[in-house]
Amino acid sequence: MTPAPVFKILPSTQKYDWGKKGLSSKVAQFAAASKIPGFELDQSTPYAELWMGTHPSGPSRVLDTNELLSEHLAKNPDLMGTQVLNKFDNAKHGNIPFLFKVLAIEKALSIQTHPDKETAKILHKEKPDIYKDDNHKPEMALAISPFTALCGFLPLPKLATYISSVPEFSALIPSAISSAFLSQVSSSPDPASPDVKASLRDVFSAVMTASESLFKSELTKLVKRYANGEVKEDEGDVKDLVLQLESQFPGDIGVFCAFMLNYVKLQPGEAIFLAAGEPHAYVSGDIMECMATSDNVIRAGLTPKLRDIPNLVAGLTYTSAAPSKHLIKPAPFVRAETFATTVELYDPPVPEFSVLQIKVPPTSGKSETDKPEEGVVAEAAKVETLAPISGPSIAIVTSGGGRVAWAKQAGGLELGTGDVVFVGAGTEVEVLGGGEGMVVYWAFVE
Repeated sequence: MTPAPVFKILPSTQKYDWGKKGLSSKVAQFAAASKIPGFELDQSTPYAELWMGTHPSGPSRVLDTNELLSEHLAKNPDLMGTQVLNKFDNAKHGNIPFLFKVLAIEKALSIQTHPDKETAKILHKEKPDIYKDDNHKPEMALAISPFTALCGFLPLPKLATYISSVPEFSALIPSAISSAFLSQVSSSPDPASPDVKASLRDVFSAVMTASESLFKSELTKLVKRYANGEVKEDEGDVKDLVLQLESQFPGDIGVFCAFMLNYVKLQPGEAIFLAAGEPHAYVSGDIMECMATSDNVIRAGLTPKLRDIPNLVAGLTYTSAAPSKHLIKPAPFVRAETFATTVELYDPPVPEFSVLQIKVPPTSGKSETDKPEEGVVAEAAKVETLAPISGPSIAIVTSGGGRVAWAKQAGGLELGTGDVVFVGAGTEVEVLGGGEGMVVYWAFVE
């Protein structure tokens, strides 16, 4: 019997202390709405992540059979598609090349980076209990509510300003290192030159390896000064962030990363991409996140978990740039045939994944609170027709409801907020919104 090319899957939830609690978390909202078996809402529990994919730490299951999605795909390779099977080694075992997530962030995640493929293989071989995957983990974060993050090293002149004007920060850097860095910056160097990268590495390494007695003393001074309103002009844009991070992680060296990394604020629909070797920390908000299938994280601050500062320092690219370097700007998805302006493509420079944002507008005359009767889609419902994609897709409804149909299938699948569907390779689908309209995020690989 030929398997259905489109079917609902059950995601898994992850509870970490940085997540939003109870129904304030979109993770909990989606899990409760989609009626994940065994999910029991606890308003005091932080629901941090919703995983959609085949990673063994949080595998999805087929709704109708409760079979692991990976097992179903291994038995039905046509759902993966010939191109993906030939390009990605693990695909033949039913492993999708990407992992799709929802994150609900109440307090900052750790200062971290992700290894490239070569480093991931080495770390996995040396410390498989810590680095459980031999794959790299480039990732994209797409804001679905106002979102803030630290990402990538500051432009060199901005970092130099902080070294010169923030005594508590500069106290962590030996004078020979700071003098050499400031001298280089004064000559307007190329940020990509090896000498500049080496100098930036020296500064970052000095801060992250400063003695505990030194950095805790300086952090205490800094917080006291800011709390008393003693803020210099050059510090105005970082003061609130420093106080926020220190309140969440008292006495943590990671707080000083506020003086070394870009602080970005995204509105819904904006996205950033982080390649391997880019330092970052998500600070607050709700996002869709897509990455190559891996859970490798090298941490160095703002965390009670294991810190691996030597490997983090060794694995960074030391690319200094404005935060705009990390932005992924959406473009119309040319394979959407009906209302193309409502389908936008976020396409980062990696082969493992891309993400669509599909907005099907409400039916004319309907309010967002008007819902169609069970099993009925209004005659005037808006339709998006997506041409076949040559690899597997996973989509989640983040608001509203409607239906997905394929191959002139009568009825298709009814969708509501929190529902997650898998779409097999080579399947043309129609996305129909109900009276209230519908927003869908759709990850795929080709």
